[in-house]
Amino acid sequence: MRGLFVTGTDTGVGKTRVGCALARGLREAGVDVGVMKPAETGVPATGPEDANALRAAAGVDDPIELICPLRFALPAAPEVAARAEDREAPLGPVHEAFETLSSRHAFMLVEGAGGLLVPFDAQTDMSDLARALDLPVLIVARAALGTINHTRLTLEAAEARGLDVLGVVISHADGPLSDADALNLEFLRRFLGPRRIGELLPAGIGSAVSPHDAGLPAVLARLMS
Repeated sequence: MRGLFVTGTDTGVGKTRVGCALARGLREAGVDVGVMKPAETGVPATGPEDANALRAAAGVDDPIELICPLRFALPAAPEVAARAEDREAPLGPVHEAFETLSSRHAFMLVEGAGGLLVPFDAQTDMSDLARALDLPVLIVARAALGTINHTRLTLEAAEARGLDVLGVVISHADGPLSDADALNLEFLRRFLGPRRIGELLPAGIGSAVSPHDAGLPAVLARLMS
């Protein structure tokens, strides 16, 4: 396994927190890890926040232009954000950046935008990108209400598109759960069984996520197999 593609069941589910934790954990385990956020939207004047967080977690000095080739101001799907600026979101620069970074690092951690069916351009979605990069997929699922449907749909979409799913990490991105949400989550845990490779509990702002909770043991096991 030369890398991993981190996707989510929705936007704002905690993909970057998972990606950063895995990047730190892999580095601490002695793995030369490179990172990418191929397209980031909602980018402020100070630069792409997710891509910079991944860069810091991996401890690399690769140019941000390689780590995040496409940046847009509108917080929307890349295709939508690009159109809003009368631009395109071409895949060419993404593939070129990935090949360059892959030649520098033994393992590539790539974070998608939103979920698998988010449009990258008019013909391509995130599942197409994961398949084109030939990377297994880690799915980050929200712990709150709606997660059963979102997670099952994402798993079905991945299977239908021939993606290799490493596993699912559940993220408590919305804080403590209600009693009803907790029962929903128990069902999801039973449904996933061994496919649940990690779970991020609610945490304070800026607190570090444990690489173990982000699924590092499963990533290392596949890497060493």
